[in-house]
Amino acid sequence: MADVTDSAFRALLATYGKPDVTWTEFVSADGLYHTREKAKMPDEENPLMRDLAFTEGERPIVAQLFSSDSKTMAYAAQLVARLGFDGIDINMGCPDRAIERQGCGSAMIKTPKVAQEIVASAKSAGLPVSVKTRVGYSKESLDEWLPALFAAGPDAVTLHLRTRKEMSLVPANWGLMQKAVALRDALAPEVLLLGNGDVTNLDDARAKARASGADGVMIGRGMFGNPWVFAGRTREDISLGEKLAALTKLAHAFESLRPAKNFSILKKHIKAFVTGFDGAAELRAALMATENAVQLESKAQAFLATSA
Repeated sequence: MADVTDSAFRALLATYGKPDVTWTEFVSADGLYHTREKAKMPDEENPLMRDLAFTEGERPIVAQLFSSDSKTMAYAAQLVARLGFDGIDINMGCPDRAIERQGCGSAMIKTPKVAQEIVASAKSAGLPVSVKTRVGYSKESLDEWLPALFAAGPDAVTLHLRTRKEMSLVPANWGLMQKAVALRDALAPEVLLLGNGDVTNLDDARAKARASGADGVMIGRGMFGNPWVFAGRTREDISLGEKLAALTKLAHAFESLRPAKNFSILKKHIKAFVTGFDGAAELRAALMATENAVQLESKAQAFLATSA
């Protein structure tokens, strides 16, 4: 997820409860291609290359890329292979208008031939390739969309169980996963099929996988404010002290990403960690106003001292 699963947050996950597989935030293959000369200079502050930094503790780790250009996708795929990633994921589900104007994200659902060319380009690097997408654009179209994807030969497909039109405004339709599994079994039994949408914790993930027949489950928003989710802990199990300590650790790690990342991006994490307790609104406002990790840590510690 853009500006969420950056290297700072992934390091936090690896510390508190590493998932079976980790995905990076999505990175523009076009951008990587057009900054390729800068990428060769180790001292150059290239934000796109920083988005592809990872540690051994995050493995297996998959680089998520997006593009509608076969040449730039091939370049980016070969780059992430050289960087040592374990796989490539192609984003064909992002509903952001700026991404769609490039023919990427959810727009790929409307151009299946282009989508197939992009998968082929990514596969040229020799790494496993997966696709993250939705069940349709304006309406559910699994009967048309999934066969086109399977024909391209991805190793896995992750289905966000909403259409692009639905965004995240309606509950994910996990009933459609059974239909997707039946199509996979008939057309491409070798392809792993993962489900995504409204998964809150590990027990929920396992129940959804059993009920739907999915090979696995991707957790996205369920990680917000709970880097312990893959260790099987729920938000209710975690003390306020633990939450604020984790948020402080994230803030310090996030600062290392500057100038590629503005500290204000951390606000979405503040909102997720600081909620559901007396005084949360006041503390959240105070932390939102901080400009660096030292200030955030000081205000968090002061709140804990007064609320003890």
